[in-house]
Amino acid sequence: MRSFNELGVGEKALKAIAELGFEQPTPIQEQAIPVLLTDEKDFVGLAQTGTGKTAAFGLPLIELVDFHKPITQALVLAPTRELCVQISKDMMNYSKYHQSANIVAVYGGASIDTQIRQIRKGAQIIAATPGRLIDLIHRKAIRLETIRYVVLDEADEMLNMGFQEDIDEILSHTPKDKKVWLFSATMPAEVRSIASNYMTNPFELTVGRKNEGAENIEHHYYVVHERDRYASLKRILDAEPEIFGIIFCRTKIDTQRIAENLIKDGYNADSLHGDLSQQQRDKVMARYRSRTLQMLVATDVAARGIDVNDVTHVIHYNLPDEAENYLHRSGRTARAGKSGVSVALVNVRELDKIRQVEKRVNKKFHLSKIPTAVDVCEQQLMKLMKKIHDVEVNEKGIAKYLPSIFEELHDISKEDLIQRVVSIEFNRFLDYYRNAPDLNVDIAHQGRSRSSQNGESYRSSAPRMFINLGSVDGFDRGNMLDYVMEMTGATKNQVGKIDIKGVYSFIEMEEQALPKAMESFRGEVFNGRKVRVEISGDGERKSFDGKKSKEKRGWGEKSYKRNESFSGDKKRKRKYAGR
Repeated sequence: MRSFNELGVGEKALKAIAELGFEQPTPIQEQAIPVLLTDEKDFVGLAQTGTGKTAAFGLPLIELVDFHKPITQALVLAPTRELCVQISKDMMNYSKYHQSANIVAVYGGASIDTQIRQIRKGAQIIAATPGRLIDLIHRKAIRLETIRYVVLDEADEMLNMGFQEDIDEILSHTPKDKKVWLFSATMPAEVRSIASNYMTNPFELTVGRKNEGAENIEHHYYVVHERDRYASLKRILDAEPEIFGIIFCRTKIDTQRIAENLIKDGYNADSLHGDLSQQQRDKVMARYRSRTLQMLVATDVAARGIDVNDVTHVIHYNLPDEAENYLHRSGRTARAGKSGVSVALVNVRELDKIRQVEKRVNKKFHLSKIPTAVDVCEQQLMKLMKKIHDVEVNEKGIAKYLPSIFEELHDISKEDLIQRVVSIEFNRFLDYYRNAPDLNVDIAHQGRSRSSQNGESYRSSAPRMFINLGSVDGFDRGNMLDYVMEMTGATKNQVGKIDIKGVYSFIEMEEQALPKAMESFRGEVFNGRKVRVEISGDGERKSFDGKKSKEKRGWGEKSYKRNESFSGDKKRKRKYAGR
């Protein structure tokens, strides 16, 4: 393996990264840095999260940018505020010994006036989220005509979050002769299209196989009843006393609920989701990075770009809807060559989903057992023993109390004393787990779920409404949500995941809202099609077909306008990413 010096990194950057503890380059750094330093080609780099991609493009930028010129020469686009801030901090560290370097982070949730002032001081490198950058372009507060390098970091996630049009607009303001460097963990067709549209014969580098998980992550899954999901989570946490991890949920509501329940049950946890202000997010992340928090409960979008050292576990309280998101989640652990564990909680109906993710990420998942009460108590006992063994004794501080203590305990043997000390802390676990049930599901006797028997794709355990309207009718997730709320009177909190297909869709709803929702669609006709809805849950299926001809209530035309202006789901996604 070559050293950073042999890769062509300059003396000032070498000094800076040595102080950061960089010793040997990672595979993506070793292979990408020499290519990027030649400044000859566009570049596509595919590598998993946590493999050191920021330094792979950051160090070459430090060498290629002229810090004596107070003009913007490099632009790094990132999907989330957290990743944008992390990139800018890393770049500042790399350029520590370049006296004139001015690297600015541009993202939503922070003062735009402050960011404008920083840019006008002569920012040579800007790290930005797409939404805030477009705001600055429209305000004419930033000029991109002098850009020589554009880096698209986490390109797959930017596209997943609906930023295709924003990327198009941003790149339209940059010179045609710029170099484009694209970094991504996966290479879906949408990312490939960016390479085709904006790059000329790019150099493509893949570290590991495409769409494959990191080698040093163990993947485990636990099969539990849906009603035992939270109890199983607590059992896992109790059996791993030294855990420092991230719990992923699919929705903001679940994230907040799980975090609140964990805090109430005495766990050191907090939530991170898109409804928090930037100040709240920064406060939570500061506590997590300092390990004041042991568990962070987060949504996929909020956790994107979190770069925290030594995360031991990633727990999927719910499996993500896309296999690529599983890769990004699990990549929060096992960073910088370290090992980690990825744990998924699933019910019987989700077993097919595990197989799909296994195949997509090319990793074997191990079926594990939820720890028993005996397992938990044993682990907690060993934690207590280690704590007693490693405690730093303040001999000076306790010296004056020792005579009285020895007198009080003079009739207790060493063995008895140890038992009593242990029992003070340990009895609460014994009491809590006394007669605790086995939470594991014996899948050998469960048989396959009805959904897998019918060959259907993965479905969550929440009740879902089928509707025979989809993308061909002009719907995306945003205006489908508006349509359902308008028709049924349901609130946003009562509607869960919306899965849009070509000529039909699936919509998760709270169970108490379902009867009214079904009744609301009776007789509905949309663009000449009878609207049919079906509800599946608790073994019962009901459906309503349109029976009377009725003109749609002006909503159809509105839906097409929404699609053209991209003001539906896309705006909701932007608020997570810093717009």
